[in-house]
Amino acid sequence: MSLAQLSTVILPHPPQGAFRNEPFLDFSQRENEHDMKEALVRIGDRLGYEYPLIIGGERMLTAGKIESRNPSRPAQIVGIHQKAGAEHAELAMQAALKAFETWQYAPVEDRASLLLHAGAIIRKRKFEFCAWLTYEVGKNWAEADADVGETIDFLEFYAREALRLAKATTPIQYPGERNELLYLPLGVGAVIPPWNFPFAIMAGMTAAAIVSGNTVILKPSSDSPTIAARFVEVLEEGGMPAGVVNFCPGSGATFGNAIVEHPKTRFIAFTGSKDVGLDIHERAAKARPGQIWIKRTILEMGGKDSIIVSSDADLDAAVDGVVASAFGFSGQKCSACSRAIVEEPLYDVFLERVQQRVAKLTVGDPAANPNMGPVVNEAAMKTILEYIAIGKQEGRLISGGNAVSTPENGYFIEPTVIADIAPDARLAQEEIFGPVLAVLRARDFDHALEIANNTEYGLTGAVYTEDRVKLDCARQKYHAGNLYFNRKCTGAMVGAHPFGGFNMSGTDSKAGGPDYLYLFTQAKSVAEKLR
Repeated sequence: MSLAQLSTVILPHPPQGAFRNEPFLDFSQRENEHDMKEALVRIGDRLGYEYPLIIGGERMLTAGKIESRNPSRPAQIVGIHQKAGAEHAELAMQAALKAFETWQYAPVEDRASLLLHAGAIIRKRKFEFCAWLTYEVGKNWAEADADVGETIDFLEFYAREALRLAKATTPIQYPGERNELLYLPLGVGAVIPPWNFPFAIMAGMTAAAIVSGNTVILKPSSDSPTIAARFVEVLEEGGMPAGVVNFCPGSGATFGNAIVEHPKTRFIAFTGSKDVGLDIHERAAKARPGQIWIKRTILEMGGKDSIIVSSDADLDAAVDGVVASAFGFSGQKCSACSRAIVEEPLYDVFLERVQQRVAKLTVGDPAANPNMGPVVNEAAMKTILEYIAIGKQEGRLISGGNAVSTPENGYFIEPTVIADIAPDARLAQEEIFGPVLAVLRARDFDHALEIANNTEYGLTGAVYTEDRVKLDCARQKYHAGNLYFNRKCTGAMVGAHPFGGFNMSGTDSKAGGPDYLYLFTQAKSVAEKLR
């Protein structure tokens, strides 16, 4: 598509005012409850559809299929998707390269308008997208709403950031010259998002790439391709030219590796496990024949996140924060609290209060809006139950510990708390990604900080204390990319909490922050001598 054609598709739509986070829905209001239930019925009638690959704007079918299933009701197919193989990698690359020829020169105002238009469409259909998240990955209403809201936030925020970056200047103007600093797109990138935030993270990485002038090959998780397909449809409705985003569900071992290793791939944006992230990093580091650049990897990986509860903490606030962080979305967040590190004087009463609080949590089909829904699939359920068995050997079971039987054979696990875990135990060191909280005893605050920093990860963390000296100490010594004081360690807000971690948690990408678009661009200094 030419630039002239492009300008007729995307209507100029400058941002209105300063960025503001999308407000959360209040489902205690009867109108919102009614609209959510109605959306679940409406989207329920659209389950089981088949979705094509989208490469260069063309729809394609493949012999192999991917079935996305409702983890609450595994017999229920949410969507049937094509399975892109290595043979589709070159088709997708050529389509993305062709689109890049014009998209890189599209005015930044047009690229930003595409994101703003997409955000407006999603806002208008918010309940529908919440319903898709409930069916495809088992999010209850509040978790689904947070995912959709963050998606809108990313679109609105990155649109504004792209306009800001386009106005960047050099720190000084050298005498006798006109000096410019331009941020240019990189080229074709692979976007490989996770299943746990299948809307926000998928859309955020994709939006950051394309608003910067890049084109994308999008390979969503096989557990959540339907929401990605719906997002690509929104971009098309918003006026996106063909080939700017190419929708290609497929196997990571075939299609994913082929794209990562392709010599024309300029960058890979990935969110997922440490093992997969390191494999992508290694494959991307090897130069291939015909490759003329060093590939950039933007990696957000795992976490083993801790909340420190000091002896002077507000106990009720700490218990609420730990439970919310540990069991929100059944612990399936890289930011989830999987370790509560409690100072000795408060340890026993903290355990008692946590046990009481966890006993009030409800588990069930997220369409009915319980506190906790299922874990994502059968393999995840098996792994989590294996870790619970290990935890029973390493510590003392306080709550939960079992699978929950349902008539639909959904993948439900009780919220599980295991106390008296040693800092070097497997339950304290390995990412579980499920509703399992390990509680560790600390002698004092210095010991608690030592435990908090004793893993290979460094993503999120929190501290509950009323002592300013302890907070100042943690600000300096707690090694985590996102640190929170006297609040839970999940729920990063775009713009307020740029998100990304240290060490094996990734490349500290700081999604939703002022530095993020730099990762998708390259700087060019231009100096013109004045006459």
